[in-house]
Amino acid sequence: MVSFKCVVKEGKHTDWEYKVMKDGREILNSNTNKGLSLKLASTVQSGKYRCSAHRTTSQKTKTSNIVSVTVTADKPRATLTPGSTIIPVGGSVTLACSVGSSAGWKYEWFRHDPNTEVQIRTDDQQNGVIRVSQGGIYHCRGRRGNPVYYTDKSDDVTIEITFSNKVVVKGRPSWPQIFSGETISLTCEVQEGGETTEWEYRWRGAKQTTQWTHNNYWIFRVSESSSGDYTCKSRRRDDSYSSTEWSEAFNLSASTVLSSESSSFLMTVGLISGITFIVLLLYYCMKSKVFNKGSADDQRVSQDEDQQQVYSSLLHGDRCVYETIPGSKSADTGQIEDDSSVNQLKVINKTQHRVDPEESSDYCNVNPNSTPGP
Repeated sequence: MVSFKCVVKEGKHTDWEYKVMKDGREILNSNTNKGLSLKLASTVQSGKYRCSAHRTTSQKTKTSNIVSVTVTADKPRATLTPGSTIIPVGGSVTLACSVGSSAGWKYEWFRHDPNTEVQIRTDDQQNGVIRVSQGGIYHCRGRRGNPVYYTDKSDDVTIEITFSNKVVVKGRPSWPQIFSGETISLTCEVQEGGETTEWEYRWRGAKQTTQWTHNNYWIFRVSESSSGDYTCKSRRRDDSYSSTEWSEAFNLSASTVLSSESSSFLMTVGLISGITFIVLLLYYCMKSKVFNKGSADDQRVSQDEDQQQVYSSLLHGDRCVYETIPGSKSADTGQIEDDSSVNQLKVINKTQHRVDPEESSDYCNVNPNSTPGP
């Protein structure tokens, strides 16, 4: 229902006749009533409306401003906008209800769980904002006019309370590098949360968010698209509107098999490194061999010098090297009992001056059975 009211500030209102026109055509008139009501029930009634007043005594006519009216096919729907869907520990969140760009609305608020629905508040103010500290499912609607006209209810918004329990994501196996094609198992652990059977779990992965489940693990085959952050949250099974905060992210980086270009490059680098190592090894081996040969030559020269000193001493007669002592003859046979001679080595240091060669010889033949000469 839409009401139009024409006001002429000249003379008495009874002096005027009033008309309501839509898009330039007259649709209502009144001889004495400046307030005209029109029920708009169809979209075809949308248009530009204005009123005019005609004074019969003077044949004077005045026209009002234009008012645009839009009639929609359905009821307007309220919109509920939460400040946050998560109530922090000991905190609250705001809920704002609105009805498009139209004005004059007041609001009603509802909270329900799977079993009941309760109207929690009727707001006679037009700001459409309330604050709540309880988890649950909320919606709202607008109302205005007399008789009261109601909008359709808004869509539901779920508000959850945050538990203080912390949750942690752990990966198994815990290898630092996971390749595409391998299988990984992520576990959501509630710290100081009691038995795992008391909780439900929800996962948020690289490209999807799971529904609530009783399993605290998520097992999947790793692929290149699996790379990203993984978090989880948990809630008690007896309280669907309270949950923990999302855990810190577990980062998964899936490694792929090297491409042929990368493999060729690495093989080339490896080949060059191997050749360089072999060349260096040969160089050090040759250097070591030369060093050892030089040491052997030095040792041989030293030995030759020692032998030369011995030969020099013999030539200068400083030593008597050998004395040959024959074996004794038998008294009966007159034969030497031992066919072999006993060679004895005497080393005599000569510190005196050299004597006549006739008085000394390098070799002295001694026969113990011979008698000395006269």
